[in-house]
Amino acid sequence: MKKTILLISILFLVITLKAQEGILKQTIPAVDIKTLTGEVINTSAIDNAGKPMIISFFALWCKPCLRELTAIADVYQDWQDETGVKLVAISIDDARSMANVMPTVNGNGWEYEFYSDANGDFKRAMGVNMIPHVFIVDGNKNVVYQHTSFADGGENELYEIIKKVAAGEEIK
Repeated sequence: MKKTILLISILFLVITLKAQEGILKQTIPAVDIKTLTGEVINTSAIDNAGKPMIISFFALWCKPCLRELTAIADVYQDWQDETGVKLVAISIDDARSMANVMPTVNGNGWEYEFYSDANGDFKRAMGVNMIPHVFIVDGNKNVVYQHTSFADGGENELYEIIKKVAAGEEIK
């Protein structure tokens, strides 16, 4: 019994250390989602030609989500010009409220790529439990940063991380 506990403890320690070293990196899983027009696309096809991406999970009922997407929209063109970043927004709205996503996107003038994950497959595969949940992905589709929630000015912190990723710096 003591040997089993010791072995499990050592295994846990090794996995934790490897994860902290970045050896066990999370990548974008291959899951089918839909465009806002209903076409099926696999998430493995989401790409930005080797440049960083932001993957933002949101819902229309989530006020912090909408505030974050709006705050980023105000500076998005500058971010793209400087870093080449692309924002991919994933709506987790259910089938009933999905019809309101496109009018909201158009009404706010958001120029991101939008997809629907109404069945929650991508959300589960990425380990999203609460929204807003934002991932920054490097040019090799490795998740290098993530956060949940949003506070005014949070987009500035996000941009600093994106600049580091675009420059090839390691995120700690």
